[in-house]
Amino acid sequence: MVKNLWDPIEAELQTDLAGLVYRSNLLGLDRSIANWGGGNTSAKSMERDFKGQEVEVMWVKGSGSDLASMKTGNFTALKMEDIRPLMEKEDMDDADMVDYLSHCMIDPKHPRSSIETLLHAFLPYKHVDHTHPDAIISIACADNGQEIAKEIYGERYVWVPYIRPGFKLSKMIAEGVKENPNAELVIMEKHGLVTWGDSSKECYDKTIAIIQEAENYINQKIQIKEAFGGNKYKPLDAEDRRDVLMAILPKIRGYVSGSKKMLVTYDASEPVLQFVNSQDALDLSQVGAACPDHLVHTKRTPLFVNWEPDKNNVGQLKAKIKEGIGKFKENYETYFDRNKQDDDVMFEPVPRVILIPGIGMINTGKDWKSAKVSESLYHRAISVMKGSTALGEFVSLDEAESFAVEYWPLELYKLSLAQPEAEFSGQIVFVTGGAGGIGSAACRRLVTEGAHVVISDINLEGAEQVAEQIQERYGEKRAIAVKMDVTKEEDVKSAFQKTVLEYGGIDIVVNNAGLASSSPFDETTLDKWNLNINVLVTGYFLVAREAFKLMKDQLIGGNMVFVGSKNSIYAGKNAAAYSTAKAAEVHLARTIAADGGEHGIRVNTVLPDAVIRGSAIWDSKWKEERASSYGIEPDELEEHYRKRTILNVNVLPEDIAESIAFLASSKSAKTTGCMVTVDGGVPAAFTR
Repeated sequence: MVKNLWDPIEAELQTDLAGLVYRSNLLGLDRSIANWGGGNTSAKSMERDFKGQEVEVMWVKGSGSDLASMKTGNFTALKMEDIRPLMEKEDMDDADMVDYLSHCMIDPKHPRSSIETLLHAFLPYKHVDHTHPDAIISIACADNGQEIAKEIYGERYVWVPYIRPGFKLSKMIAEGVKENPNAELVIMEKHGLVTWGDSSKECYDKTIAIIQEAENYINQKIQIKEAFGGNKYKPLDAEDRRDVLMAILPKIRGYVSGSKKMLVTYDASEPVLQFVNSQDALDLSQVGAACPDHLVHTKRTPLFVNWEPDKNNVGQLKAKIKEGIGKFKENYETYFDRNKQDDDVMFEPVPRVILIPGIGMINTGKDWKSAKVSESLYHRAISVMKGSTALGEFVSLDEAESFAVEYWPLELYKLSLAQPEAEFSGQIVFVTGGAGGIGSAACRRLVTEGAHVVISDINLEGAEQVAEQIQERYGEKRAIAVKMDVTKEEDVKSAFQKTVLEYGGIDIVVNNAGLASSSPFDETTLDKWNLNINVLVTGYFLVAREAFKLMKDQLIGGNMVFVGSKNSIYAGKNAAAYSTAKAAEVHLARTIAADGGEHGIRVNTVLPDAVIRGSAIWDSKWKEERASSYGIEPDELEEHYRKRTILNVNVLPEDIAESIAFLASSKSAKTTGCMVTVDGGVPAAFTR
């Protein structure tokens, strides 16, 4: 149920614009009121223009902002004296409207105003809210919606038939309100709600109260009528569902990743399972979007995989998924061809929402955030369908109406505000030893170009710190930390399982976990020998093997970069165990490269030397042991290493990270089985 969250003490501290921000954030906190990126708010006030003169302006949400998180800089101020004359016009082209409004701004540095700016400007109230509440859209998307609205609100509402947002809709709303002196709200058919007030609090209170009236009415109806026609299937239990997801998520990711890699997430929450397991889910899911704002992120319809849940019949599910995604692509391409205009460019013709009985909902997106937006919006669709079918029949936009929104340039403008695609956009990177110097540098380097990284390390606390730092800068779930001992097969399998369940698959593995030991050969113990072999050979084998299987399953290739050592080539003094393990490591990489070519899996190796700064290895006895073998003090070691290079430089973790990024990128697309030295130039370790 929607609640009134207004805090009078906090609200009293707000100015006009700050009060608008406060109200907007409150509305956006509840996604059943304002879905992600949807809705807009406004406030009219007196401000000074660049000449210092007082003018009446309207502050309105900027295009592409989200009510839950927007700040003062996400609003645009427009001069009302320039806007009011538009009310006298009969019609206005959308592009002309946007261009005109750009000249009404009091500050050209403000963001472009919302598509629905005139909806706010044409209403004679100081504060206006336009939201997409589940309860109101349930009415707006019911075939008997007008009758229901009258039963709930009497003469207090204005019903506006569906029309795409813009000048004409704004004028229809203003005229409808003007003609009804009792009007307290506008219901926009198949779209949303408009409310208003003379103060920010009055506007907010009215929005909440109107929604609560609708909710109370709908809840009474839901109690009478079984949701979605009742249950048809039972969900699989959590453990079986996890096993099925592990089998299908990489396949789905492969099928939806064509020219652009996609991430895949899943949702098995109670509302989702109630819907996908119901009698009516298949038919309802194909009616259309519950709100125009959903279309860019969910497409007109999801893919419903009509499968009877059975953990022992995953093979049939895989076949149905492959067939379903193939047909979805064909149907979407046909839909596009039927409706396209000259300048339209088709989006990826793959489902953004996939519904599977017994399993739940699977979402795809160019990144984790995009997939979660699709997930969030389809939750809203499920809620709306539940309400609409309790009232009557669920109805939606027809094909032409849907296309007109999905490929509307003014709607697509919001997408242009997102970060541009980068080298590793849509790619998932798994880094071992991710808490250390080279590992953490690699994570940070790859994230700068769009990657999502899994930071695995036996030191979970260190991995979590790196993940937190990355998320603070780049956003939620751009990095996750997992505890993994590379020598333990179950640890490795568990870490890859967590990766698949979080992101859907894997593209790049940086095999970097390490240790080092030094001792004269005749003093090298069996335990020390085994430790080096277990971590640097067996550990790299286990990680690479699990990654190889997963990459084969996805059918979209992959990359592995092994972090070797100068000692992979050069037989370092007093380092028999370490040097032997590092030599085995690079040969392992080459054998995997030979096996991976036919699957598009590339494997290359970086050979660093003496990367002291930020390395946990050099905080161990290794530093003292290496210094002793050269007859110098430990604090002289970095200078010793610099002087022995022919370039007279020290090698830093960032230098290795740069080479890792190159070998994992499209710039080295035709390179595999290669070794790249990043050691400042050590002639004895030249590879050729």
